[in-house]
Amino acid sequence: MKPALIEHRPWLLVSIIAAIAYYFLRDNQFAGGLPIGGVWLMLMKGAGVGFLALYTWRRTTGVDGVILVVALALSAAADIALELSLEAGGALLAASHVVALGLYLRNRRTSTSSSQKLLGAALLVAAPAITYLLSGDLLLTLYAVTLGAMAAAAWTSRFPRYRVGIGAVLFVASDWLIFSEFGTFDLGVLPEMLIWPLYYAGQFMIATGVVQTLRGERPKK
Repeated sequence: MKPALIEHRPWLLVSIIAAIAYYFLRDNQFAGGLPIGGVWLMLMKGAGVGFLALYTWRRTTGVDGVILVVALALSAAADIALELSLEAGGALLAASHVVALGLYLRNRRTSTSSSQKLLGAALLVAAPAITYLLSGDLLLTLYAVTLGAMAAAAWTSRFPRYRVGIGAVLFVASDWLIFSEFGTFDLGVLPEMLIWPLYYAGQFMIATGVVQTLRGERPKK
């Protein structure tokens, strides 16, 4: 147990450090008297979820593990691409949602209550509907269809709802804050303060929640 923790937890620690560092240095502030350049900031941003992908790769086996690694890797690439092109970053994130959707559909919960189904349906509809209300942008709304499908499937999957399901909901909330900046809704400093923490927390909860479930099913040696 202890050797495993020593070997694998550093990937999570590095991921957290990168995410926190990006949050505080993203305005090109100074670290040790030296300005942080744009390329380094982009790499730091991508490293947050990138190291979650590496952690997942090291800690899982089988098809489901590979699917999660691909979804996280696409998200990490999107985090970098968004600094250069909204369209390219959005396309990569949409691809990530589609891959994650495949993972959750492969792992549907055998028994789902009416309230759980209702909330899943609400996420499926609310993600694009609220996106359009916030932004008035059809392209963003189309992207939000993949976002809502991913979140709904995560909520009704067999993975821990209060980790993976809530992680997906945090992802949706983060994107809504982004979309609010495209429309007439003025949320003040909330988007600047909360977009990245909500997004990263959501990805962290998804990654660790899925890994926990998959590792619990590995045959004991």
